[in-house]
Amino acid sequence: MILNTDSNRTELVEGVGIYIHIPFCKQACFYCDFHFSTSLKKKDELIDALIVELELRKSEFENDTVATIYFGGGTPSLLSLEEINQILNAVFLNYKVIENPEITLEANPDDLSETKILELAKSKINRLSIGVQSFFETDLKLMNRAHNATEAKQCLDLATQYFDNISVDLIYGIPGATHEQWQENIQTVLDFNIPHISSYALTVEPKTALESLIKKGKIEDVDEVHAETQFHMLIDELKAANFQHYELSNFGKSGYFSINNSAYWKGKKYIGIGPSAHSFNGESRSWNIANNSKYIMAIQFKELPSEVEILSLNDKYNEYVMTGLRTIWGVSLQTVETVFGSDFKSYILNQSEKYLKEELLYIDGDNLKVSTKGKFLSDGIASHLFKI
Repeated sequence: MILNTDSNRTELVEGVGIYIHIPFCKQACFYCDFHFSTSLKKKDELIDALIVELELRKSEFENDTVATIYFGGGTPSLLSLEEINQILNAVFLNYKVIENPEITLEANPDDLSETKILELAKSKINRLSIGVQSFFETDLKLMNRAHNATEAKQCLDLATQYFDNISVDLIYGIPGATHEQWQENIQTVLDFNIPHISSYALTVEPKTALESLIKKGKIEDVDEVHAETQFHMLIDELKAANFQHYELSNFGKSGYFSINNSAYWKGKKYIGIGPSAHSFNGESRSWNIANNSKYIMAIQFKELPSEVEILSLNDKYNEYVMTGLRTIWGVSLQTVETVFGSDFKSYILNQSEKYLKEELLYIDGDNLKVSTKGKFLSDGIASHLFKI
């Protein structure tokens, strides 16, 4: 019996978003370069600070309505239901929230016991984003994930009994993972009737354990051709299963696109709460200090430990192009002309000419879009359309 459903889902909800960064993990995944700590000593202080930051920043959204609340990390599923509710209560106390907001919790399989899932299903959380990554032990050990393959399948079996809106993360391009194994990973998620999949190529980020292990020859380097093949396998398999490839790394069945992430890609405002969290208000970006102790100390003095960047016209155009080309909606040439000017429209058309001829881009009505052939290269293509 599914307890947690939302019959009013839509991909185009008016409103703003709140992202809450929970900077704690049981252990460090080798590929991760996000801000987190494996020590939970400051967890109580951190939660208190998150609540204070929510109070301090409520004026930023005094004329807006919150449509999405997203717990990211780190590993938000490490929090107890009481701790989650403390934070949510602060949101609802200080902000105007729509009647049925999308409230997502990122979770790891090893945290999702039946008791935990049942607690969450009775809470305001109505969407789970589960970091499975792979159903093969060799892959999970290579990435130093905290869960095993059995836990991954068990948590999906339980979660689908109580939640309707679930997303699963998968990673492709893992060294040593065959195309047959990748096919099995995709099929396993489909067999659980999961309505949303986020999938990313394994990327070697600077100063990560993965980079160090590759340099030492303990792990094979990532093969981009291997990863691209698996990316196109994913596109084909999910298209056949009636998923829409609505963003470069995201696939959803009708009615199950991530409202939170779609708002990011469409340039909606959001506040990022917590250490290292980013915010955007249409004119500037800001980001909190990526240090738990310094963040807590500043908040205790009612100070916001953040830096601000005012976006130039070129910055705004570049971000619009980058996010637009990653999505099913593409880049509206009319929007480029209206918002940025006719010179920008001429510029993007001139810069696109090469990619249009190579069939990596195409124009659909008023919208410039990336073809299936060009999807794996979309970020690189976008960078060549930027205004410097």
